[in-house]
Amino acid sequence: MTSTDLELCYLSAADVLERFRACSLSPVEYLAELIKRAEETEPVINAFAFTWFDQAMDQAKEAEAKYARKDTDIRELEGLPVAVKDQPDIKGQPMTMGSLYLKDNISAETDFSIQRLLDAGVIVHARTTTGEFCCSGVSDSKIHGTTHTPWKSGYTCGGSSGGSGASLAVGSTPLATGSDIGGSIRIPAACCGVVGYKPPYGRNPGCSAVHFDTYAVMGPMTRTVSDAVIMQNLLCGPHPLDNASIRPKYVLPDTYEDIRGLRIAWSMDLGFFEMDEHVHANTMKTLDVLQDLGAELVEVDFGWSAEADRDLLNYLDHLFNGYIKSIVDTDPDLATPWATYCANAAGKTSAADFSAAYETQARMSRHVGAIMDDCYAFICPTCNFQEIPADQDPNDPVVVNGKTVDPLYGWCMAHPFNMLGRLPVLSAPSGIGGNGLPTGIQIVARHLDDERVFRVATALEKAQPWLDCPERRPCLLRA
Repeated sequence: MTSTDLELCYLSAADVLERFRACSLSPVEYLAELIKRAEETEPVINAFAFTWFDQAMDQAKEAEAKYARKDTDIRELEGLPVAVKDQPDIKGQPMTMGSLYLKDNISAETDFSIQRLLDAGVIVHARTTTGEFCCSGVSDSKIHGTTHTPWKSGYTCGGSSGGSGASLAVGSTPLATGSDIGGSIRIPAACCGVVGYKPPYGRNPGCSAVHFDTYAVMGPMTRTVSDAVIMQNLLCGPHPLDNASIRPKYVLPDTYEDIRGLRIAWSMDLGFFEMDEHVHANTMKTLDVLQDLGAELVEVDFGWSAEADRDLLNYLDHLFNGYIKSIVDTDPDLATPWATYCANAAGKTSAADFSAAYETQARMSRHVGAIMDDCYAFICPTCNFQEIPADQDPNDPVVVNGKTVDPLYGWCMAHPFNMLGRLPVLSAPSGIGGNGLPTGIQIVARHLDDERVFRVATALEKAQPWLDCPERRPCLLRA
């Protein structure tokens, strides 16, 4: 087999589409390179739960013919491969959510947001791995195995949208989808060195019951900020069958002004997280870059405490983990350690605990609102610790700076922003630590003001690019 053309594999989606339209690259040629890349990397990283390469190639041939004929009905993403997390439904396809309990499940309908991608002409060539029931920060399951970050063998790609992050970082897809109820888009974005966007709740429609929870969103995962704009503009907007979706459609601009003169708030630890030295160093370096670009940096204190962590866990334990428990109790032997851990947590909270989370959210909202009213955006790390095993067991201690932290949320800082669901949050790469693992920062803006996070992220990407050349790509699988 000939070697993979990595420059093709790492093209941005925008560049691929431009070449498709110019007929300087065919959808068939491009997909063939992605398949080749997947075949050489999957034995190492295991990012894909299912692949549909033959079906995808048939669709690529149809798209190739459309471009060759200069058809007038060529759609916005015609012929572009997209990897979809093994969690939203696609009619007629298996959807297991990483669980043996759902091994025979076939979706009867297509998720509203995924349908928008399909209507734009995408080709779903793969479904990406997730931890069982999307309930952990690692992507490890009995049904699909363990997914690794491409940057360093044995370490996690993050979760729960881990396969999406890993496949983007390794170059086996140009775009991927993720979902986020406690950081599941942003954690793998940080662990894999890619971009992940948690839109405000209601921005992107969905059709599952969990979509009515204000913590839960579906969003884009990409290698570049501009690709995230393209994808988000297709996903977003009201849907007649989703009462939670926001009117009117919010369209992100294609170009952004610089950030000179903007007042940007930041916090290293949100007031209570233990901080790894590699994350600290890369966050400070990134803040220096923003300052060099002309931003005015202001260190702030939201007044948060570990109470936010506990109340978020109570909220999810009472609501989400109760669902997991109802399934695990039918046959406990099928469950992963993480599903068992979450199921056991479900019975430890009360309605009063659940209600208290709303009180905490109200206090958090007031603190954030006052600061965000005075600042254009806010910066903090996405994960405060990177060295999490790919097959992390919830019963094994996670130690940061000599202190044992919560195995689920003690090493990542994304979940507090799920409690404030209308805030837009984008995770962007902040560098590679001295331990060889990527780090990320979260860019947060005031509620429903998506454009702000993309403006800051665009400026950062121009000054501190990632994955744009061989030296800034994963070494583990570099050809």
